[in-house]
Amino acid sequence: MNQKKYHNCWFTNDRVHMAALILFLLLFAESTGRSNIRKEAAQRKINIVVIYADDLGWTDLSCYGSDLYETPAIDKLAREGVKLTDAYAACTVCSPSRAALMTGKYPARLRITDWIEGYNYPDTKLKAPGWTMYLDTAETTIAEELKKAGYTTGIVGKWHLGEKPVYWPEHHGFDVNIGGYKRGRPGSYFYPYKGKNPDLGTPPGLEKGNDHEYLTYRLTEEASHFIRRNKNDPFFLYFPHYAVHTPLQTPDSLIQYYKGKNKKGRQHRNPVYAAMIHALDQSVARILEVLEEEGLAGRTAIFFTSDNGGLVLREVTDNTPLRAGKGSAYEGGVRVPFIARIPGVTPESVTCSEPVVTMDLFPTITELAGLGKKENDGKSLMDLLKDPQSELDRPAIFWHYPHYHPGGATPYSAIRQGDWKLIHFFEDNRDELYNLKEDIGESRDLASWMADKTLELKQVLELWWRETKAQMPLKNLR
Repeated sequence: MNQKKYHNCWFTNDRVHMAALILFLLLFAESTGRSNIRKEAAQRKINIVVIYADDLGWTDLSCYGSDLYETPAIDKLAREGVKLTDAYAACTVCSPSRAALMTGKYPARLRITDWIEGYNYPDTKLKAPGWTMYLDTAETTIAEELKKAGYTTGIVGKWHLGEKPVYWPEHHGFDVNIGGYKRGRPGSYFYPYKGKNPDLGTPPGLEKGNDHEYLTYRLTEEASHFIRRNKNDPFFLYFPHYAVHTPLQTPDSLIQYYKGKNKKGRQHRNPVYAAMIHALDQSVARILEVLEEEGLAGRTAIFFTSDNGGLVLREVTDNTPLRAGKGSAYEGGVRVPFIARIPGVTPESVTCSEPVVTMDLFPTITELAGLGKKENDGKSLMDLLKDPQSELDRPAIFWHYPHYHPGGATPYSAIRQGDWKLIHFFEDNRDELYNLKEDIGESRDLASWMADKTLELKQVLELWWRETKAQMPLKNLR
């Protein structure tokens, strides 16, 4: 009896153990399955790389018409994707455009309307409003959005969105920050990057280096390391170069090459600037190479653009056929290169003439990441990039720069609607009107000839001022 009881008890326990084992195996299989699903989902997510040049003008690439600068890697990127001819920076100077890229919002809405710290002109007719000199941490950045989708986020390069460390990339959703701090340019492009002004300091993460190390190449090395470290998980690499901003410096061998290539009659003539663009192109080539080596090229979207037009002061570059350059209300100040290559989305070797603007990157990237179209002031470009002959449902693009610029520009606002562009100058409340399709160089002001069109666009601009609460320049009571 006791033996039978013991036997039954053992048999019962055995069944319990078996059931527990089966349950454990089922749970383990389910957990492993979920893990594999997550891993597969991560592998399906597309990596995103944004290469953001500084002060690169619309004609500063071979594929955009330069007759001196050699950019074979960027040209190849354009052949493998979509090249946009009517792409615009959100502002004519850097910090506002960078804030717009991060948030998808117009600089006027953010009240970041000049580069940080800007200029002080005490004797001008107007003075700037009390604009914001940092990107508020209350704003949601593209990096913070992508972290929600499981992305590892990194910035390698220029930030320039606040003097205090509390406003630097680490507090705006970036897991990794190499090179991003308060300054908008290096003291020198050669290590330790301070130059003759030690107050500029060495960008964070670059404190250790080698003599004669070149900043563009060092940043490329750091960006490559970021890609390799995160190759098994979805990543967002924001790669905002300091190049080709002044000071104009590059390895001497490249300068000598362009001195030998330079000839009379060329539109572009500055051999040092040409060499800086060459180094920038070498950087792009290396990033593309690393993506290929790691088997990531087929699932990595790449966007390449610039923060404002080319600098024409001191004969740095020439934006012809566009008028003027960085700081200006005219096309040379805000029209920039823009190239997109997205595997499975963009066709090859296609040119698109639909107007796009910096803020469009935000919703385009969130849609790519599976977060939906988070359209603040930008429009997702996904449908346009799939079909470059289509159009965006957007009433207009706007600019607002209530500041003076050392290039001679005075406070202005502007609007592009279709082929029409109106510029309003605040000093004398004067409007200029251009048809960009017929006059890309903005040489024929049609405002006095087409009063109705001028009034129509001005009214749309005024509505936008009110909607964004754009701050206006003030009368200078000096």
